[in-house]
Amino acid sequence: MDRLSNTVRPYAWGSSTAIPELLGVAPTGEPQAEMWMGAHPGAPSRVTRATDAGPAGPAEQPLSALIEADPERELGPATVAKFGPHLPFLLKILAAAAPLSLQVHPDLAQAQEGYAAEERAGIPIDAPHRNYKDPNHKPELICALTPFEGFCGFRAPDRTAELLAALDVDSLKPYVDLLHAHPEDAALREVLTAVLSADPADMAATVTETAAACDRLGGAHAPYAVLAHHFPGDPGVLAAMLLNHVRLQPGEALYLGAGVPHAYLGGLGVEIMANSDNVLRCGLTPKHVDVPELLRVVRFEASDPGVLRPEASPSGEEVYETPVDEFRLSRYVRPEGATPVDITAPTPQIVLATSGAPQTNDLTLTPGRSVFIPAGEKAELSGKGTAFRATVVA
Repeated sequence: MDRLSNTVRPYAWGSSTAIPELLGVAPTGEPQAEMWMGAHPGAPSRVTRATDAGPAGPAEQPLSALIEADPERELGPATVAKFGPHLPFLLKILAAAAPLSLQVHPDLAQAQEGYAAEERAGIPIDAPHRNYKDPNHKPELICALTPFEGFCGFRAPDRTAELLAALDVDSLKPYVDLLHAHPEDAALREVLTAVLSADPADMAATVTETAAACDRLGGAHAPYAVLAHHFPGDPGVLAAMLLNHVRLQPGEALYLGAGVPHAYLGGLGVEIMANSDNVLRCGLTPKHVDVPELLRVVRFEASDPGVLRPEASPSGEEVYETPVDEFRLSRYVRPEGATPVDITAPTPQIVLATSGAPQTNDLTLTPGRSVFIPAGEKAELSGKGTAFRATVVA
């Protein structure tokens, strides 16, 4: 079992205080958006394993190097057989003080096809117009630690038509008419295509007028005024108006599957995802938006966002059920005097504390601290506090 030393990513949309407050350290003054826990090559966690010490004593090394040296020891034979010799998930603490880009992720077949096509075309992996960084899908789950706000999945078109019509903006009226058309999936496709393909100057004027109307009306329109403040003239503001606006309370979670457009507006949460960098952007960003590829990946279906509320098992483990095997997230909310629980598993685990001082074996975890538990290693969770447990289904 290894304590993890983790990297905090300073993306511009990050909060300067939320992650430092969780960790109990002084803010640096810069945005601190995401703390990564795992073996992602961009910022792998680091470990110091005393049992592997050389003559000079134990040396810190990336978790990715530890896994690469002996995948079956660290991940277990079943995980390696199913996902290859790599940790298949990335765990994060995410702290958003400003909106993130509106985006969607491909399914596995789309990712494999897109990656192969861009490789054949010779597009550099770091090219700004490249869509597929790897041949994997990227399902995600976000669990709120504070009230958390975002957008997820298409709202029923008739409800969006009402939202837009209330603004009384002339340039929105063609979209309102389209949203009343049938079938619903065709209506959603037509509107998103029209918004993202419109003349930039005309769209900027529409977004500016729409933002002013949203400011004036407030209420259900207020979140879109926030987006327009951060991204003036961006067509992603109108694209976001097609989506469900979601507010999560602490402990509630949201699963984001393939083809589902989504964006985060603000809050602190624990996020877990398949270990991939594949993102198709829909707006709210200065980065490349590939409209034809985006339209190929988006699933045009209205749906309830499906807020997840876990149910406790007899052991006290609360599982956030998802339809993917690359990750499994659960939590333990342990009161004073709770009986220790065996969390030994044949798969790799990361345990993260978010409150109190839970213990994994003899290691005490204060908020924001985490450990990596190799597959099959005997592990017990004890003490008072809240701990999230990330593993895989193998």
